[in-house]
Amino acid sequence: MITQLQDYTASLKEYAENLAPKMATSVDFLNENQDLLTLSLFFVTIIAGWLSGAFKALRQKPRLAIRTIDGPTFSCTFPTGRKHNNHDTHRTGVALYLNITNIGSAPTGISAIEVGYHWNLRPISLLWLKYRIGWFWLKDQTAALADFQCSIGESVKIFPFLTQRSSLSMSDTRTYLLIGEATNGVVYFEQSESWGGCFPKPQGSHTKIRLRIIDAFGRRHDSKHLIPTVTLEDAKKFNPRFGETHTELNRELPPSTEEEIEA
Repeated sequence: MITQLQDYTASLKEYAENLAPKMATSVDFLNENQDLLTLSLFFVTIIAGWLSGAFKALRQKPRLAIRTIDGPTFSCTFPTGRKHNNHDTHRTGVALYLNITNIGSAPTGISAIEVGYHWNLRPISLLWLKYRIGWFWLKDQTAALADFQCSIGESVKIFPFLTQRSSLSMSDTRTYLLIGEATNGVVYFEQSESWGGCFPKPQGSHTKIRLRIIDAFGRRHDSKHLIPTVTLEDAKKFNPRFGETHTELNRELPPSTEEEIEA
């Protein structure tokens, strides 16, 4: 046992004797190259700070939670009373009363809102593949000619627009959301005059839509919803000028209300 301890002590002594010159050499090298060491530490600090900021920026991003609110949230397809190549034409309007909450870790603004849906086309054609399997998108909102509203007893409830200025309410639109903030409002879309199955595919008394919000950073926030399909008469209970924007822009005759597109 004593012999093993002596051997171990001798090994440590030999290791220390061999290490001392190396440490001295390292100290001399550091003393002779202090400028290089300082510069190296400077660049390492910069790179570490940049990486830390980059990871922090990746973690901090907005996230929008989107839900529809009961009221002026529906799709309506109605005949125009005109024909195209002997086909009756129709027009579709979509109103969405939205609640949007920023549940992310950075503020953002709402730059654009788009809505998509499947057309009610029969298989099989290129249009069927593109708009029945895929989505038909309305990428631009339509200016509503009147405010969305409903009568409650002797009072009238005015629904705020999300991006359009109301003609009846003095409230401003709010599309910039800090962390945890929410905003409500109606968005409105009209599809150009179409014919055949170029309208939202019904699912009973509802239709499926895909909503896309593009924020100020160009990020997309998508959500899917099932919304009611209603008659033009019911749609006009919420907005007496529903479905008339393209009519006014194109100076057409008002849409016929005699019959609705069958679901």
